[in-house]
Amino acid sequence: IECYDISNLMGTHTVASMVVFEGGVPKKSDYRRFTIRGLTEGVPDDFAAMNEVLSRRFNQWEQQQELSPHDPERNPSFAALPNLIVIDGGKGQLAAGLAALDGFRERGVAVISLAKRIEEVFVPGQSTPILIGHDEPALQLLQRVRDEAHRFAITHHRGRRDKAMTGSVLD
Repeated sequence: IECYDISNLMGTHTVASMVVFEGGVPKKSDYRRFTIRGLTEGVPDDFAAMNEVLSRRFNQWEQQQELSPHDPERNPSFAALPNLIVIDGGKGQLAAGLAALDGFRERGVAVISLAKRIEEVFVPGQSTPILIGHDEPALQLLQRVRDEAHRFAITHHRGRRDKAMTGSVLD
């Protein structure tokens, strides 16, 4: 499972995270952070940020497919094809990410989003969300993955913000 989260505070220092779970446990060696490049600073746009990070993820996967498994430039975390991609957010975040993930979806990768408010699971092509009982292990796993992606993104965002606050024009 790969999960993606976007973090920004008032549109500044927008970042994203990718966390990977295998067999229900975190695979921290495959975690990745992304600095969002395609946004105007101070203008928050989570949908554009999600599209950018998922496009970059798919492009990285395509580039890795051209490399030999023995090539030192090969990055195993980007070379792997996930079984499931979870997007932190609701229907809008899912829609923003789907266009970037067409290549993955053609290869059988499932894509869903998980909205926090009442833990709704959105699936492409379905207008109504799937509601899974809070005591169900499937929802609990999705929540753990989503919460870890959120924690990882927030940590990266705080580091970037703190570094920017301590910088000066003299640096």
